[in-house]
Amino acid sequence: MIKRDSYLKKLIGFKDHPLIKVITGIRRCGKSTLLELFREYLLENGVKNDQIISINFEDMNFSDLDNAQKLYDFVDSRLKKNAKNYVFLDEIQKVADFQKAVDSLYIKKNVDVYITGSNAHLLSGELATLLSGRYVEIEMLPLSFKEYIEFTGKNDLSRKFADYVRYSSFPFAVYLNNDAGKVRDYLSGIYNTVILRDVAAKKKIADILMLESVVRFMFDNIGSLLSTKKIADTMTFDGRKISTHTVESYISALMDSFIIYRAKRYDVKGKQYLKTNDKYYICDIGLRSFLLGNKGGDAGYVLENVIYLELLRRGYDVYVGKVGDKEVDFVAIKQDTVEYYQVALTVRDENKLKTELASLQAISDHNPKYLLTLDDDPPANHNGIRQINAIDFLME
Repeated sequence: MIKRDSYLKKLIGFKDHPLIKVITGIRRCGKSTLLELFREYLLENGVKNDQIISINFEDMNFSDLDNAQKLYDFVDSRLKKNAKNYVFLDEIQKVADFQKAVDSLYIKKNVDVYITGSNAHLLSGELATLLSGRYVEIEMLPLSFKEYIEFTGKNDLSRKFADYVRYSSFPFAVYLNNDAGKVRDYLSGIYNTVILRDVAAKKKIADILMLESVVRFMFDNIGSLLSTKKIADTMTFDGRKISTHTVESYISALMDSFIIYRAKRYDVKGKQYLKTNDKYYICDIGLRSFLLGNKGGDAGYVLENVIYLELLRRGYDVYVGKVGDKEVDFVAIKQDTVEYYQVALTVRDENKLKTELASLQAISDHNPKYLLTLDDDPPANHNGIRQINAIDFLME
């Protein structure tokens, strides 16, 4: 198993706290493995095997636990009365009204509950109402570049980065040893499961071809300012007539399944969130290559996508910055911390460097400002703007 230390530390930190631990993320990003790693930690630290109850609802052995009452009765009958119990419920969204069972287990003082799910609706509706203030969400993504390197070795980082964005960051993909055919078959399975089961089936979308057209458009336009109207108009112009309402519905479903993420715009000077023209990024560049092929000329957007996901992993809320008529790629906010990031493949051309710096220089506050590039140059400082190699940044 690939160690997911940053996520594991979070789980360990919340162990025995009176909170439901909710782990969310796209299918195959490593949620089940994380639970397995945490169970190993418990067993190594004095917890006995009969204090652990683990159910994976993708396992047919548990297919009869299809409603809240059956699930609750099954778990309750196995609880140790005079000991702490650790209950793991993996892909729990398959259980009807599961939130009722989770709530009933949560209120038991000798139960520590951990659940996972592959859809953002896990924390919407009745569950959010029932458990308001009583759960903590741990959002998982596929492997970071640093995790990828920890498994594949630290030699030739530039080559490894090219492999990372080409062959996928999903954990199991690294076991396929960059075999393009095997990786493609593996990603095909993930893509079809997410699109057909998590999106089309859940949202009752009948026009699968139109849904896939929207997915292709979104994958092809990562890092571009988009509105649902612009998407609908562009697709209609290309002969795929679709309404703004349908585009909005499809994008919402794709975001709920964690296959794409939205970065809203933020007015840096006015310190307010803007309602128009968001940017979208994909959870794994390998999926994009699977669907669109290895496109040329968009490596800058690919790098931008990687940096966006990395900032999410580090716990930031990430926005696209607006500074007058200029744009800052990312405004990263975490509690009282604000940081600004500009991302470019190279700034060795003097005019390109001036252009990239101009957006950051237009910001008048003194929060940290970074320019990330793939130039293999020593770190530089441009009047307080730190220029750092992007791979070095990812390895921090």
